[in-house]
Amino acid sequence: MASVVETYLHRIQSACTPMDAGTLADYIPQLAAVDPDRFGVSVVVHDGHVYSVGDSTIEFTIQSISKALTYALALRERGFDDVDAQIGVEPSGEAFNEISVDHRTRRPRNPMINAGAITATALLLQRPHDDEGTRDDSGTAVDEAFALILEFYSGCAGRHLTMDDEVYRSEMATGSRNRAIAYMLESFGVFPSDPEAAVDLYVRQCSVTVTSDDLAAIGSTLANGGVNPRTGRRMLDTAVTRRVLSVMTTCGMYDGAGDWVTTVGLPAKSGVGGGILAVLPGQLGIGVYSPRLDEHGNSVRGVEACRHLSDDLGLHMFNVARESRVTIRSTYDGHELDLGAGRSEVERAYLRAHRHRVRVLELQGDLTFSGAESVVRRVESLRPDADVILIDLTRVGVIDDVSRRFIVGLRATLLADDTEWVIVDPDGVVDAGARQTARSAAADAPVSSMAEAIERAEDILLKRAADRTA
Repeated sequence: MASVVETYLHRIQSACTPMDAGTLADYIPQLAAVDPDRFGVSVVVHDGHVYSVGDSTIEFTIQSISKALTYALALRERGFDDVDAQIGVEPSGEAFNEISVDHRTRRPRNPMINAGAITATALLLQRPHDDEGTRDDSGTAVDEAFALILEFYSGCAGRHLTMDDEVYRSEMATGSRNRAIAYMLESFGVFPSDPEAAVDLYVRQCSVTVTSDDLAAIGSTLANGGVNPRTGRRMLDTAVTRRVLSVMTTCGMYDGAGDWVTTVGLPAKSGVGGGILAVLPGQLGIGVYSPRLDEHGNSVRGVEACRHLSDDLGLHMFNVARESRVTIRSTYDGHELDLGAGRSEVERAYLRAHRHRVRVLELQGDLTFSGAESVVRRVESLRPDADVILIDLTRVGVIDDVSRRFIVGLRATLLADDTEWVIVDPDGVVDAGARQTARSAAADAPVSSMAEAIERAEDILLKRAADRTA
């Protein structure tokens, strides 16, 4: 049975699937041939757990999403001073492939437009330990730099990635504009490499294949301060991660960045291959794939899916909300409860023999998406070994709407495994009416104390024993 979170993602997918506006990136022949109806949505949370629906394992080329990653790699390998001397961090307000530079410094305005991205790639063709930054434009240098890029991308994704050779050849054959940008920058005396070598390396990085699962994993690495939560491997330090996320926020969605920040409010990067990578720092990464693009070069369905996620889950980074890092205060079984008090000797003996079939989760703090996701996953992991799960909300202050829906949605998941629940909710933070079902409305109503919860759990265990012997 799908998890509560996956069920929610399926609803998002269903809501966005009818959207068939937009066009493929037909100026690149290989991209014009992809299936326009592909659609995958993935989320990787803070501990590396993956939720995905749709075409989440279908590979596509990363395209301009690579700009954020190679910028991060250039900062890691060359340092802030060298990179800042070559590339600015100001939004341009122009399309991604505009020939755009700062008129005073002749630097590209930011690393998310092609001029800045090609410059960041070119920096990796310099010898990093040479004080003069000597250029190395040989074919070997391009191969070595691409091996470094591919290893870095793979480390962020948590699996070995490869390049689509057909897309690479297709883009090299139609890449006159990128060559023009590189030669223009060289004519200004501000380009750190041979233009042809830099464009070759840039097209290679754009031709790396990923899935929406990979993008979400990369996003979770950035969300986790540069450490891949699935592998534990540190790919970037926190200063580089902070810089990259900042530039993604202001420049990652091209000339649609302002609308994106106000409506979605997440650091993000899009690519004309149909991918979007978005990050909620400290919490999760999002990956979406759908190839039809809007006038800004962003995935139509991808943007809408991210809007749904941000609105429904309260992910906008400027949301003002109290936060508790520890949502699950403790978990234990019925051995720590005084089961059977006030019952007959026979009932007490049965309850104590089966008390391991009662599990308790004590929650605390304010419950938002990340905390609710952890709770849902913990409950789902307990259900095979439990007849009754008690969820104690006594120490919970506020539950946002999506967390309430996730908690309520657990009811169907538990019933599918013939597991009952009891909610301890003395302050009424969960609406009882939303949780009642046709099967057992009264039994679903919350109780106000742990003593009442224990009594109800006892009733459930005893009724099941009676049903088995009837």
